[in-house]
Order: sequence, then structure tokens, then C-alpha cells
Amino acid sequence: HSILKPLLFNFFSIAMTIDECKDLEKPFVENAKIVDCENEDGSIWMVLLSTCVAVCGSFEFGSCVGYSAPTQSQIRNDLNLTLAEYSMFGSIITIGAMIGAVTSGRIADFIGRKGAMRMSAIFCITGWLAVYFSMGTLVLDMGRFLTGYGIGIFSYVVPVYIAEIAPKNLRGGLTTINQLMIVCGSSAAYLLGTIITWRNLALTGILPCTFLLVGLLFIPESPRWLAKVGLEKEFEVALRKLRGKDADVTREAAEIQAYVDTLQSIPKTQIFDLFGSKYIRSVIIGVGLMVFQQFVGINGIGFYASQTFESAGLSNSNVGTIAYAVVQVPITILGAFLMDRSGRRPLLMVSATGTFVGCFLTGASFYLKGNDILLEWVPILAVSGVLVYISAFSIGMGAVPWVIMSEIFPIQVKSAAGSLVVLVNWLGAWAVSYTFGFLMAWTSTGTFMLYAGFSVLTILFVAKVVPETKGKTLEEIQAIINS
Repeated sequence: HSILKPLLFNFFSIAMTIDECKDLEKPFVENAKIVDCENEDGSIWMVLLSTCVAVCGSFEFGSCVGYSAPTQSQIRNDLNLTLAEYSMFGSIITIGAMIGAVTSGRIADFIGRKGAMRMSAIFCITGWLAVYFSMGTLVLDMGRFLTGYGIGIFSYVVPVYIAEIAPKNLRGGLTTINQLMIVCGSSAAYLLGTIITWRNLALTGILPCTFLLVGLLFIPESPRWLAKVGLEKEFEVALRKLRGKDADVTREAAEIQAYVDTLQSIPKTQIFDLFGSKYIRSVIIGVGLMVFQQFVGINGIGFYASQTFESAGLSNSNVGTIAYAVVQVPITILGAFLMDRSGRRPLLMVSATGTFVGCFLTGASFYLKGNDILLEWVPILAVSGVLVYISAFSIGMGAVPWVIMSEIFPIQVKSAAGSLVVLVNWLGAWAVSYTFGFLMAWTSTGTFMLYAGFSVLTILFVAKVVPETKGKTLEEIQAIINS
């Protein structure tokens, strides 16, 4: 996010919903004279409360992803795990998350946004308890898989819920909190993991879910979902609760209903339809960005940061882990600030350049160590390289690909396109997180040089294939892609 994705599926979900709203929040019925969907006199307190409750799921997401980084040595020592066994534990969360993300849309449509968040929280709590009580690999891996499935659902439903409840003038700002809380969650796991045991750290993962489950009792369901399933009375009650009891919600209610009716009239597109000549270039851009986002190594470096520092000879790996946790939060905020100012392409290329430098420095540190050259510089280079890497990734490669995804696909194929790019992203996340330990055991220098090579390929891919989408309408973007 951010360190993952993984963590990025969220931006696509956010931006997809925002862009659909931008396209559809227009006067569908001329007689209705719908000109605005926000009521400036309405109360925003319930919206803010609802957002705070929902992003507990985002914080949980980050906690789950960040868990493996500071705990690797403890878990392997306490449970006598081999490298292969721990690699499976560290990476199986991505398999669970992939399944959760792919099924999350149907779940959220069937039982509602709040129901999906409850379900996700229960899966995460069950998973954390399994990790806490585990005495061997089977229960340990099952717990990690369950937390992965839970965050896979969170990755979809939280940003969608926020986008659906927020007034138009606040939607962009509120949805960015989702990504920020993911990073905060992973940073908190990094920091706590340096001072408490791995079993107690698992218990802390239950806290965000507990806050979420309690908070869901006090916030309304998404009005858009209620309108979609035909619960008109509940829809009006929820909308009034969000906008204030004295607010006039007539116009917004009509706007939402028109939005829902129009979405339901759009023909469904299957994944195989994406490979026709009309959409193939968009698919190449989307899938390519997902492949490069993962294969620059983010989930290997992020999941096993403390082990990397130990391998480089850092006497206290907690120092590097803490620095890693502290750096990524402000850099992620900076990246969000720059996205609409610098443009997508420059930010991606600067970010990929930074990941190259970070990987090169870290790889150089292991080369020096392996050849007994300048050994006093090895830990400094390793820590500096990883910090440069995560800073560069957080400022661009983490979020920008998902924003571009929301912009390059027409609205009628966004659902199918979203399923495809999420599948590719999670498969890449699993491949990198599973193979990292083996690659490091084989050649530490080569591992980071491999990721550096993918960073160079990313720069070339963006320069040659990816269009600039900043400040352009969806129609203008399609014209550029198909020209």
C-alpha cells in the first residue's frame, strides 16, 4: 500500500466509485432538475463517525500485512520453522486476500456494506486467535490465511462504503484516509513487534476489529446499497441520518436513485471481453503496471524487513524496522499531495527510479559483506537502501497504478477489469512474498539486483506505454489510448 498491494486495491475501489459518481451525477431526468447531490446545511458528524468506524478495517488491513516483518525470527525460533515453512506463513495471507478480494463485491452486494465489514472482522479475529494459540504450522498458516481473507474483503468494502456515504465535496478527502490508515496499521505492527512477543502482537490485531464491530452498531448502512436492493424507507432514513435530521435530502435521494438505475441498465462485461481490440491496450497498461508494482519486490522487502536488516549484519534490527515504520506514513501523505500536481507518469518514473536506487544500495551492501569489503558500511548501506526504497515506493508505485486503473477503463468494463487486475496483483504479491526467502538464501545481492532490474523496466514501460491521465476526462483518456 504503502507497502502493499496489496494494499492498493483500495485506491482502485475508491477511484472507481468516485469516477462512476462523477460520470453519473448528472441530470438524468430533465424534469427532476437534479443539479447537486450535497446539502451544505447537513451535518457531517455522522459521516465522520462512520468513516472513523470503517477505517478501523483499513487499520486492521495494515496490521495484518505488517505482522510478519518484526516477528520472523521469534516465530521461527519458537516453533522451529524451516525457511520454507515460514515463507508459506508469510505469503499465504496473499492467497486468502486474493480470494477475499475476488468474492468481496458479491458479498458486499448480498449482505450489505456493514454486513461485509462484520464478516471480515470475524474472519480476522478468528485468524488472529488461531495464530496466537498455534503450536505448529497447520494452525499458524490457517490463521494467517483467515486474516488474509478478511482483509481481502476489507480492501473492497471500506473504500466503497466511505465513497458511498460521503457528500460529494468531502468524498476525495475522506477516501484518502483509507490508504493512510493502512500504512498506519502496518507501521504500528512494525513498532509494536519490536517490544512485544509475536503472540501478544497477534492479540493486538483483534483490537481494530473489536472497535469496528462495536462502531457498526451506531452507524447507518450505505444509502446507495439500500437504494440498490429496493429498501426505499431504510434508504431515506440512512441518508437523513448521514446528512442531519433537518437537512433537505430530496435532491440527493433522487440523484442516488438515478445513479443506481443507470448502473443497473449498463450491460455486464465479462473478463474475456477485455481482450478484444477495443480494450486490449488498456489491459496491457493495467496488467503491466500491476506486474511491475509487485515485481519491484515490495512484498518481499516489506514482509521480511527485519530479517533483511539482520542478514546485513545490523546489530539491532529493531532500529531499522522502527525507521521503516516511521518513514512510510509521511511519505504516503506526500505522495497523495503530489499526485494531482506532478502528474501520474512523472511520479511513477521518479518512484521507480527511487526503488532502483534503494535496491542497488541494499544489494551493494550484501556484495560488500560477501566479499569482506568495507564491512563497517554494510549495515548503513542496507538500512539506507531499504529506507530509500520504501520512501520511493510509497510516494508513487504504491498508489498511482490503482488511480490510473480507475481512469483507463470505460465504466462499462470497470467491474471485469477490476477483477482481472486484482487477480494479477495478488498473484504477483504471493509470488514475490513466497520466493523472497529462497532468493535471499541463494543470493542476497542478486535478489535486490533483480528487483532493481524490474525498477528499470518499470521506467521504460511507463515512458513508452502509459499515458498521462492527469486533468483529462475519461473520453480524452480513451482517445489517447486508442489513437
